[in-house]
Formats: sequence, structure tokens, C-alpha cells
Amino acid sequence: MSNKPLVVYNTLTKNKEVFVPLQKDKVSMYVCGPTTYNYIHLGNARPIVVFDTIRRYLLYLGYEVTYIQNFTDVDDKIIKRAHEEQDDPLHLAARYIDEFFQDTEALGVLRATAYPKVSDNIAEIITLVQKLIDNGYAYVLDGDVYFEVRKFDEYGRLSGRSLDDMQAGARVEVDERKKDPMDFALWKSAKPNEPSWQSPWGEGRPGWHIECSAMSLKYLGEQFDIHGGGQDLIFPHHENEIAQSQCATQKTMANYWLHNGFITINNEKMSKSLGNFFLLRDILAKFDPQTVRFYLLSVHYRSPLDFDDEKLQVAHKSLERLHNAYDAVKKSLKNAGTCADEAAQSLKQDVQKAQEAFEEAMNDDFNTALAIAVLFDLTKSINI
Repeated sequence: MSNKPLVVYNTLTKNKEVFVPLQKDKVSMYVCGPTTYNYIHLGNARPIVVFDTIRRYLLYLGYEVTYIQNFTDVDDKIIKRAHEEQDDPLHLAARYIDEFFQDTEALGVLRATAYPKVSDNIAEIITLVQKLIDNGYAYVLDGDVYFEVRKFDEYGRLSGRSLDDMQAGARVEVDERKKDPMDFALWKSAKPNEPSWQSPWGEGRPGWHIECSAMSLKYLGEQFDIHGGGQDLIFPHHENEIAQSQCATQKTMANYWLHNGFITINNEKMSKSLGNFFLLRDILAKFDPQTVRFYLLSVHYRSPLDFDDEKLQVAHKSLERLHNAYDAVKKSLKNAGTCADEAAQSLKQDVQKAQEAFEEAMNDDFNTALAIAVLFDLTKSINI
């Protein structure tokens, strides 16, 4: 085992830090899941594979991991898509949740400890919104409830921007009734043909950000170890989560914030809104799921990853080399009696060195690219 401690890059502090969980030998993780209005694309798959790998490595280190990944099944995009398909929004969301499991299981992703859905946690969301009103951080406007951002002194710490800079560059809902343009919705009053629930402020539905605050609080408590997600969630989603949760509990929400980089196409972020996305299942129809997983881990999780078929072909050939070396080891073990003792001892030493180097790479902020390079060095020894 490597003697070096596990260090992670914390988006909140902009530094690498030694990882120390709240409870000895236990890790609590919350990772933002998809908004379920379509099949997942490759950009969605990256955080799923990245944080599954991080979870697996924590398990390898001996931690007991509680891993929560939510489904956003109440959202403007779902409602819009349901209207287009003449479907009920919750029914449409449930259908794409089923498809999500089909795709992620193909990639070998471990099932989360729990998959909370927004629609199953409305009572918890309403309770949290009411607490923010009671604590003086939120206000009611004609059935809508807004969070008052300027009352939270640390707002902007995660994204590293001032409120005024964010206001200038952000897309915010235009509502002249709000105290400040940056104030965001915790609860939205009901509109025709939209899912809604009864609340102290009238019929309505949750805002996007409050959902994750309520679900992480329910499943992991007021404080937990790791909050993960894509880089695009830093602002406004995670910034707003921190504000809501800490103003409700007066405690630090998560100690470590981890964010994966984008998948790009011609150096432009892959996204549904830009129309430059590739559905994961279309890629899986052309490439083996393990090849796709290997490709997603071939660079450091915080770095951008550019997509094209040629890179997946390279990943396929690289993975094939590792499989061939693995098969060679299994074959030689069967014929162990005919192997030269000196060669066997030499390979054993190489394996031990590789394990130490692999752990050292992974302990440095889960550097899968360097860890994979260690494996390729080991294949040379195996082949010899």
C-alpha cells in the first residue's frame, strides 16, 4: 500500500487537501444525477463513471461508502418534453429513469445506496423552504418563494466570483418583484398543466436548487464528506445549494466539492442545449461498454475530454493490450510449474511496485490517467 495520504482538489478552497472524513472509515457522498427528460448523453455519462470510480477507489481503501445520487424528475425541461410528447411529466421522467439504469449498468456502474426523486421528497422540500423563511433568508411573493442571496455573506465562494460579477454574466429569471435580480426561486406557484403540490404558500412545485439541499439533508444529514457533479453545476446550482443548506442548518454542508471537466466536441462543451451531443446508447451500439468507460477515465477527471470516434478506437486498442496482458498472467499461473523461479520473483516485484505506483497516482486526486499509465508499464514486464 502507498504511504502517501489521499488528497483531493476541493473546488471550495481551490486547493488540494488531505482527505479526512467526518467519521473514521466511513465516507458520505452526494452526486447530482440527471434531469430525466431524455436518454443520457456521453457528457452525462462522464460524472456517472468518474464518481463511480472515486467511490470504488474509496471502497478499495477500506472505507464504508454511503453514495446518494438523485433524479430530478420535476423540472421545466421535463414539463416541456412531456407536453411535446403528450405525456404526463412524472410518467415521462419515470420512463427515462428506467432507461438510465439500462445505460449505466452497461457501463458497470455500481448501484447507489439510494436514488431519491424530487417527486418523493416534496414534504421534505416544503419543510426546508419554511425553515429558510423562518430564519429570515427567504420571502414569499404571490405564491412564489425566493432566497435572498445578499443575506448569505459567503455567496460566490464556490464559483470564486462576486455577486455583482455573477449578476452581470448570469441568466436569471426576470421578475421585477424580486428584491434582487439574483434571488432565486425555492418554490414556484402552480401554472396550468404542470405538476403541483399543496404548500403553505399555495399550489406549486419546487425550484431546482432546493431539491438537492433537501434530499442530501434527508439521506446524509446536515454535514457530509463529498459533494460531486459536473463543472457546469458549480454555478448556480451548487453555489445555491450551499447558500440554502448553510442558512437552514448554520453548518458546513459538504467538506469537499469535486467537479469533473466537460466533454467537448471541437473544443466546445457537449450539451443538449447546443445540439452537439451523442446519446450514450448510440455510442454503446458501436463500441464495447468497457471501452467507453476506459475512454472516460483516460484523462484526469478535472480535465476536458475531447470526443471523436478515433479516440474511442484508440481506447479500444489500449484496453485490448491490458486484457491480453491479463490473460497472459492467468495462463502463466496455470503453468506455474514450468516458469523460471527467477522470472516469477522478478514479475512479483514488478507487480508490487506497480500497485504502489497505482495507489500513489489515485491518491493524488484520483489521477486515473497516471494510474492507467502504471498499468501499461506493468504490461511490458508481463510480456517479457
